[in-house]
Amino acid sequence: MSGATGRSHHPVTTALTAVTLAAAATLAVQTAHAVPARAAGCNGYVGLTFDDGPSGNTPNLLNALKQNGLRATMFNEGQYAAANPAQVRAQVAAGMWVGNHSYTHPHLTTLSQAQIDSEISRTQQAISAAGGGTPQLFRPPYGETNSTVRTVEAKYGLTQIIWDVDSQDWNGASTDAIVAAAGRLTNGQVILMHDWPANTVAAIPRIAQGLAARGLCAGRISPQTGRAVAP
Repeated sequence: MSGATGRSHHPVTTALTAVTLAAAATLAVQTAHAVPARAAGCNGYVGLTFDDGPSGNTPNLLNALKQNGLRATMFNEGQYAAANPAQVRAQVAAGMWVGNHSYTHPHLTTLSQAQIDSEISRTQQAISAAGGGTPQLFRPPYGETNSTVRTVEAKYGLTQIIWDVDSQDWNGASTDAIVAAAGRLTNGQVILMHDWPANTVAAIPRIAQGLAARGLCAGRISPQTGRAVAP
């Protein structure tokens, strides 16, 4: 009798077991989706950076980054942060980091120290007032810098970030060319891209695929070293 009982399947028990297994399967799927590329581990990190925002294109860029599990550093201009505070908050809400890219994008090396100070300090204030926090990173427009620029950066506790790879998206680069540029990134390196080109947004899914294929993940840029590190 005990053997027969052991082989029988009570309908309630069977139903509960089925529900439990289904719940476990659902949880497993949700967990897998929650940690897309990182489940396999990251062999290195790269810094994706986007200059000149926020703009009318920022929502498209943020959507593309989020959908592909990427985080990036947004080097915002102060004038645009002041005009589009909601987009600065959207950048932060999407998991991005916000850096300072001057207020009006001038050639800083042609300005006086007081003018450089104004460009940097007003941008710190505009980004902070918009909800972007106090930037720790600064990208000089056109990558142009000198000792005076560096002195002002230090005054505001900013680390200067140039780039290792230029995507040339500002110069009309095709989506293929932007993807190829990202393919040259190695561990710790930083790529220059921009907030506004449509080709850049179109390149995001393929950039994500290319990084994953090489075991690289999108990281934050360390204020200590200026290199890409784990978020």
